[in-house]
Amino acid sequence: MNSDDAIEYLENSIDKAADGLPEELFLFVSRVTPLICVDLLIQNEAKEILFTWRDDEIFGKGWHLPGGVIRHNELFSDRIIKVGEIELGAILEHDPEPRTFVQDLDVNKFNRGHFIAFLYGCRLLSDPDESRRYYGGVPRVGEWAWFSGSPEPLLPTHEVYRSYLE
Repeated sequence: MNSDDAIEYLENSIDKAADGLPEELFLFVSRVTPLICVDLLIQNEAKEILFTWRDDEIFGKGWHLPGGVIRHNELFSDRIIKVGEIELGAILEHDPEPRTFVQDLDVNKFNRGHFIAFLYGCRLLSDPDESRRYYGGVPRVGEWAWFSGSPEPLLPTHEVYRSYLE
């Protein structure tokens, strides 16, 4: 199969109505190009920061800022709003411009090793889903909690934001 045939095959295998690529195609794309994502810096009146618990084979276990990869033809603002809905069950608003952007490159990762991430300041317009709140003990995937400063363990990919978290 030549490259034109391979590209046509891939394009025909994508469900244009779906939210994102099929997993195997997404992972392939992540091996050949950086992924662009948004991370959300949400603070309450006490200046605590909202984190969610993650545990997966690519990034490991740890607290991270809510965030997500931008899809093709999706605006930054649309992905920010979706992250609030998906990860927190909340409605939020965000600053018009990012506070910073960073490049996270891990040449040792086969999949998802290169990101360009934009950190947006956000404010909750509704409370996060209480059924996902972390109350102590061993965190479960998707639970959220407020922290003063950086929680431990913080995902290594978020070390680049340490100055924004202290």
